[in-house]
Amino acid sequence: MLSEKKVRKQLSLLHAQLWDAGLVVWSGGNISQRIEGGFLIKPSGLAYDELTPESMVLCDLDGNAKDKSLTPSSDTAAHAYVYRNMPDVGGVVHTHSNYACGWAAAGKPIPCVLTAIADEFGGEIPLGPFAKIGDDSIGRGIVETLAGHRSKAVLMKQHGVFTIGKDAKDALKAAVMCEDNAKSAFIAQQLGGGLPIAQADVDALFSRYQNVYGQLSNE
Repeated sequence: MLSEKKVRKQLSLLHAQLWDAGLVVWSGGNISQRIEGGFLIKPSGLAYDELTPESMVLCDLDGNAKDKSLTPSSDTAAHAYVYRNMPDVGGVVHTHSNYACGWAAAGKPIPCVLTAIADEFGGEIPLGPFAKIGDDSIGRGIVETLAGHRSKAVLMKQHGVFTIGKDAKDALKAAVMCEDNAKSAFIAQQLGGGLPIAQADVDALFSRYQNVYGQLSNE
């Protein structure tokens, strides 16, 4: 596990990438990453150009801030619930990206109509329940929806996107891919509806992408 200092620097850079990707506006959205004994998360209400490594808020796994100088994100309880109940998750991202939110507003999952969706998410991007902001209701919805699911993303009904990953960078990639595919799937719907990919092909695509695609690790 990376040191707190390194994760603070990484989170500052990843929040800049989140902004550059156009997945957030104003001060909305957030990224967190697990560290020893808790996690670091974006502070509440700070603009993205104000964020620094030092401004990331250290919280325990119950969502309590260890440093009271800055208030953590209003989604902290949701992140904490995910970390407590999904031990393999090392990073969480939340966005209100437009096309994915369009599907969430309509109460619809994003169908698996593209190989890119099969690759990254292993099937449709599921819809989670409507949940209150500020307590662990959202976290419960995330965990319940993704339990037994290959997707790293969930659309929380009439709210937005939450993605998970082995670390914050992995979760950010899932958020970027979710929005890109949400847009393409929406366009397909306007053209008469996307064609679902057969389950056997989804399984093969997901296995190839997760296990063969990219460079082999030297570790």
